[in-house]
Amino acid sequence: MSKPKAKASADDKPDSLSATLLAIGRLGLMVIGIIGIAVDLFRDDGWLKQAFSKLFSSTTGMIAIPVIILLVYLANRWFTAPRRGELTKRGDIPLYLMMGIGAFFLFRLITTGSF
Repeated sequence: MSKPKAKASADDKPDSLSATLLAIGRLGLMVIGIIGIAVDLFRDDGWLKQAFSKLFSSTTGMIAIPVIILLVYLANRWFTAPRRGELTKRGDIPLYLMMGIGAFFLFRLITTGSF
């Protein structure tokens, strides 16, 4: 037996070509941003090595670790919607931030030839 198909409502319309191209562009910028951050994090003298050396070099850096964890936790709580069914635009902030980072790395890739 075949599965019953979901009924299409009158509001269901396919995305336009421009909406599809914009979504592909957003995805592309996000992927370039993720790749650029990964390259800068894990190179020999990258951001990760520099951050760990600064954090563990003094007691002030050691005290900053719980503060950083608290700030990351509070940011996560702020970005997520508090109740089911409630939609907020705050969840789009990381998307646009990553798109901006992707645009930066794309510009750097075009002008210098490398990340």
